[in-house]
Amino acid sequence: MRTQLYLVARKFAAPASLAFALQLLPLAPAMAQDAAKVDPKHYKVEFENDQVRVLRITYGPHEKSVMHSHPASVAVFLTDANVQFTTPDGKKGPAVAKTGSVQWEAAVSHLPENLGDKPFELIQIELKGKHAKTK
Repeated sequence: MRTQLYLVARKFAAPASLAFALQLLPLAPAMAQDAAKVDPKHYKVEFENDQVRVLRITYGPHEKSVMHSHPASVAVFLTDANVQFTTPDGKKGPAVAKTGSVQWEAAVSHLPENLGDKPFELIQIELKGKHAKTK
C-alpha cells in the first residue's frame, strides 16, 4: 500500500511542480528586465566590464519608464531629482535627491517617473558578480 501511495504521489508531484513553475514564468521577465534594453531612451551604457556597468540616466519632465531591474548599485545625481518609484507589487514611493548627492541602492525592480518640471540626470554604477545581489 505504501509503495502504491508513493508512486501515485510521485506521478502527480512532477506535473504539479511544473505547473506551478509555469505560472511564475510570466513574472520572471517583468522582474528582471535590463533597463538599458527595455528603455534605451532613458538609460545609456557609458562603460562596462566584468565588475561594473555604468549607466547615464536622463529623464525629461514628467517622463516615465517601464518596469525594469538593477543589481546593487551606487547612484550619483548630476541634477536635482523628484521621482516616484512603483514596485512590481504596485506600491508607490517618492524619492528626492539633490545635485551631487550619492546613494547606495540595493538590487531592485521598479518603474520610475519624473514628477518634476525639469529634467534630471544621474550616473548609476551597477555592481556585477557576488556583490550585485547585496541588500
